[in-house]
Amino acid sequence: MNDEINYKNNPLNGVGLKKMLTELTDHYGFDILFAYLNINCFNNNPSIASSTKFLKKTDWAREKVEGFYLYTFKSLPKASYQESKLPPRDRIIPNDQNVGEPATLSHEEADQLREEREIKAAEFDSGNSKNSHVNKNTQRSNNTENNSTLEQNNTKPASPKRTASTADNPWGIVKT
Repeated sequence: MNDEINYKNNPLNGVGLKKMLTELTDHYGFDILFAYLNINCFNNNPSIASSTKFLKKTDWAREKVEGFYLYTFKSLPKASYQESKLPPRDRIIPNDQNVGEPATLSHEEADQLREEREIKAAEFDSGNSKNSHVNKNTQRSNNTENNSTLEQNNTKPASPKRTASTADNPWGIVKT
């Protein structure tokens, strides 16, 4: 493939992290960036210098900000499934896709988005996600069997014994 064709249309081509952050903060401000991206460098004593330093060290956060820049600030259509596996700087933007106007964002929408994320996270943690129904049913049957056995014996479940090695080492790592 020809590299000139691959990256020519990517809005991140030739844009440094500092310049990108400056554009984003000038348009949205640190409070909106924190509300939508939930990255603490935009909340705790935010500055371009400290955010740039953090994002240079942290790949997942930098990719999150670059994706926000491409798809929210530059209003490009979302990447295909195959392209979404690549970091934003490595994505090939088709020639027919052009940069648009920045999306209008508000704190109310950010709060609603955060609530939706919290609900999804709680469902995932409690095992109510789509793929967890098999494990959940298995856990219920095991719990029912354990409870009926305890009721027949009229005893309390035994608490796990802590040995000296687990008391000193709660993660169970054995040193040899």
